Amino acid sequence: MNAEAGRLGLQDTRFADPTGLSPDNVSSAHDLAGLVRAAHSYPLIREYSTRPSAQVRARGGTVGFRNTNSLVRSDSWDIGLSKTGYISAAGRCLVMHMRVASRDLVVILLDSWGKYTRVADARRIRKWLESSVAREPHG
Repeated sequence: MNAEAGRLGLQDTRFADPTGLSPDNVSSAHDLAGLVRAAHSYPLIREYSTRPSAQVRARGGTVGFRNTNSLVRSDSWDIGLSKTGYISAAGRCLVMHMRVASRDLVVILLDSWGKYTRVADARRIRKWLESSVAREPHG
């Protein structure tokens, strides 16, 4: 993973373990944006990261999973890639590749303080972008 991060030019990213749960895994917002762009080029990652839910067979049974980014369940959002995360050292985080106001956008939200803050922040960003486009002079 560290070698691939180097190939992608992610200078501030270091992986200590593959789970994403170690506080020794570090990155920057800039590097995460590069990682989102790279991951977005893989159709399977786009598909799996934006599924509202999934059923997986494991250990002789079925386990249900629900995407923790509630925005992927809304038809009014055009999300091409999504990843949420939480560890106490980093807080609640959300990275997304989305289309807003006819523009492709990478959103990186780090260390949100509340359970729903990262989604609310994404909504505010979208509203701000849509209102900014509406105010642009046409011509």
